[in-house]
Amino acid sequence: MSPWGFLRERDVQAVEEMDRADCDPGRLNRTYARFPVVNRLLSRWHSTYLQRLRPLLAANRTVSLLDIGCGSGDVARSLALWAGRDGFRLSVTAIDPDDRAFAFASRATRVEGVSYRKAHSSELVAEGRKFDVVISNHILHHLDPGQLAAVLHDSEALSRRLCLHNDLNRSSTAYLLFMAGFWPLGVGSYICGDGLTSIRRSYTAAELRAAVPASWSVERNGPWHHLLVHEGRVRGRPKLDVEQHLEDRA
Repeated sequence: MSPWGFLRERDVQAVEEMDRADCDPGRLNRTYARFPVVNRLLSRWHSTYLQRLRPLLAANRTVSLLDIGCGSGDVARSLALWAGRDGFRLSVTAIDPDDRAFAFASRATRVEGVSYRKAHSSELVAEGRKFDVVISNHILHHLDPGQLAAVLHDSEALSRRLCLHNDLNRSSTAYLLFMAGFWPLGVGSYICGDGLTSIRRSYTAAELRAAVPASWSVERNGPWHHLLVHEGRVRGRPKLDVEQHLEDRA
């Protein structure tokens, strides 16, 4: 048997240490603090911003974005900073149901346009909230089938234009390279061990396509990630709130 045979199927029983209620608070906070490095090196959010999000932005209006399961909030802050530097207004609501993640994100350096909330996506659906764009980073592999279906349903309900869920692509190459390259970040944190667990729990492209509705597409996002995409009815620029109101009344 191949030494990587354990990666042949998703290890849905594996649990990340930082998800445990009794994990070490110091190691957890160091993990959150190092997420920006991991995401900058691996998650390709700047490329996604340039290719997917910046074309939706315009200088004369604010575009709204929801980040589901924001963790440390670093992706939300990065998107708002990039938009601001390009002369656009991006209003980002970053949510996470975990008290610890919400507390860490709330203590981070303030970035204009970014707000945090301790909440599940279903709470925002119940409130009738709407956003131009809905995103997430590295949450899909955490979810069981019912939770995955619920998050995708909520994403469609909350988004006017575009949903982008970025997650890991399980492979022996990803596992080996992450283990070899990211062990220094694991010293004093959960980055390395939990990162390997995340890869074991993550989907291949074929598995993800089989797990999601046909209205969602699975796209390659660099060598290590998938981008799960759902687009709204209208292509081109985002609708202004007044346009949405008139359409809702029609």
